[in-house]
Amino acid sequence: MKDKIRIGCGAGFSGDRLDPAVVLVKDGKLDYLVLECLAERTIALAQKRKLQNPAWGYDPLLERRIESLLELLLEQKVKLITNMGAANPLSAADKVIEIAKRKNLSVRVAAVVGDDVLAKLDVAALSLETKQPLSSHGKIVSANAYLGADGILEALKTNADIIITGRVADPSLFIAPMLHELGWAENDFDRMGKGTVLGHLLECAGQVTGGYYADPGKKHVPDMVNLGHPFVDVFADGSGLLGKVNGTGGVINLDTAKEQLLYEVVNPHAYYTPDVIADFTSVKLMQQAKDRVRVTGGSGTTKPDTLKVSVGYQAGYLGEGEITYAGGNAVGRAKLAGEIVRERLRHTFNEIKVDLMGLNAVHGNALHSTEPYEVRLRVAAKTPDAALAARVGEEVEALYTNGPGGGGGVRKYVHEMIGIVSCLMDRNLIKPEVIIKSI
Repeated sequence: MKDKIRIGCGAGFSGDRLDPAVVLVKDGKLDYLVLECLAERTIALAQKRKLQNPAWGYDPLLERRIESLLELLLEQKVKLITNMGAANPLSAADKVIEIAKRKNLSVRVAAVVGDDVLAKLDVAALSLETKQPLSSHGKIVSANAYLGADGILEALKTNADIIITGRVADPSLFIAPMLHELGWAENDFDRMGKGTVLGHLLECAGQVTGGYYADPGKKHVPDMVNLGHPFVDVFADGSGLLGKVNGTGGVINLDTAKEQLLYEVVNPHAYYTPDVIADFTSVKLMQQAKDRVRVTGGSGTTKPDTLKVSVGYQAGYLGEGEITYAGGNAVGRAKLAGEIVRERLRHTFNEIKVDLMGLNAVHGNALHSTEPYEVRLRVAAKTPDAALAARVGEEVEALYTNGPGGGGGVRKYVHEMIGIVSCLMDRNLIKPEVIIKSI
């Protein structure tokens, strides 16, 4: 077993930049690269694409990411772990094999499946968010359980070069190589808790190197154009050292690490993952050098008896329309335009949302001390009917000649909405499976 491994995170969400992962593999001296590309809504949308075509459903950027990384990964002997399989890890693995054939490369790909539990879902179960039965929300189109590290661990034992999963808890993508390389037992909950801390710090990629920290004039982050993504050196005792490739932009300091440590953590005493109930309260951070933060502490107790399941359902259609007013009395004209559209549609929709972007769209009330010179009106409404949803944009467009003067730049949209709720499922009902594809 090794005393230390280095894991880099090249993506923190589906639409993340492609270049930082290439830099990590080329110059980061990694053992593993993780691409974390799933969110709850992301996988529901992926399931929607899979319904349209059984060969779809994996991450839209998978092909471009693999095209840019595959040769480097094999040359540098860096193993890739990613949840870009989304709703279709098997098709994602096939796509990697297709790319390898085109490049005349040999590669071993492991697809981890088993997170799709739609067939096992009890629709009478209560949503964690609404406390109402899942069936009451609308037609259910997806149900994906958050798997842990165990499926990835089995895949690593096959000596796969690339491991592609569906829905796996974000820290579990990092925990698996720690278990595999450092010899940790799956019931060593103290080390599992420490490893979860490290995985959580890395999982959002550029957030911990300053991308979500920067605030001009208050919190300076250098060379954000070339923002680097992080890696962590993980030691056998569960401690870690955060870093980034020398010469890349961004910063890793105590502030960026603290902000990411607390990101989306509701209860630091009990942070639930499929692998461990982690305790973040004993974590200590120390600036060891420029862009190097040492992480110690953290612990864990046990594995939860249930796993979280993200459930997607058809939530109707959203109709939107936007138009800009500029110049003198821009706000007054925009307000009048909003009132006109609201009145024209009030018998059609139960609820109509009217926002003045730049004035009140975020906080719901005017915070400006002076009236802005320009403002953009947005009107939106939901409905089960796509044709009806289109009425919103049509009425906004009609403001060109049927509303206040000076409006311009109209855009109108109709989006099919996917709603997300969650429930819990007995973990004994959920079994990951590893399928190997190679060339």
